[in-house]
Amino acid sequence: MTLPPDVSSVLEIFRAPRIPYSGGLEIQEAWVHRRRRGEIPDRLLLLEHPHVVTQGRGSDPANLLRTPGELAAMGVELFEAGRGGDVTYHGPGQLVGYPVLDLKPGAGRPDRRDLHRYLRDLEGVLIDTLADWGIEGTRTAGMTGVWTEAGKVAAIGVRVSSGWITSHGFALNITTDLAQFASIVPCGLRGRDVTSLARLLPAPPDRRDVEERIVHHFARRFAPEGGWEVREAGGAGGPGQDGGANSMKSM
Repeated sequence: MTLPPDVSSVLEIFRAPRIPYSGGLEIQEAWVHRRRRGEIPDRLLLLEHPHVVTQGRGSDPANLLRTPGELAAMGVELFEAGRGGDVTYHGPGQLVGYPVLDLKPGAGRPDRRDLHRYLRDLEGVLIDTLADWGIEGTRTAGMTGVWTEAGKVAAIGVRVSSGWITSHGFALNITTDLAQFASIVPCGLRGRDVTSLARLLPAPPDRRDVEERIVHHFARRFAPEGGWEVREAGGAGGPGQDGGANSMKSM
């Protein structure tokens, strides 16, 4: 099935409340299948997870510093994730973004079938967002994610399924409890600090404001030729439901 041109130029934004990591996976898996079949447009899911440690496909077990039992006693779930990268933590105060995009060319979309470029573009979205608050975010060669002088502020781990459909994504620390990272070697990088916007700024920014800047920069970097119509979706029915509300044109 091929999407009509007006839908092919749409980006749907879904904002979810705090949902378990497994719930986020279920949503993404359903969307990936539907995007591959051309039933839905590109989507970006923004949410927050309860305390969870996730291990990527390339995780080193030595980077998990507590046993599963110890994590469970702390109220932290342990999950095997089907993404790239090593071990990371998700929890309250963190903005997690899961883009489900078709990277293939078509319907005005450029050819984005380059995983390294995709990762660099995601980093660029986060770097541009940090700049809106006067924070200098940087890339570090060989270390995917976004860094500041005080440490790593955003982690990235993605999956690209058959048909060049993306899932998983990024996690930006806003008011995250950084002590939670003591249970792991974040992203397998020993001796590297983590930080948050709350640590980097005199006062933490409003989460909704951060979401708005993420959406703006995401649409600017990933929009097809002619721009995206950015639609707010996922109302009372939740992120698993189709829907639409306000929309705007983004270049």
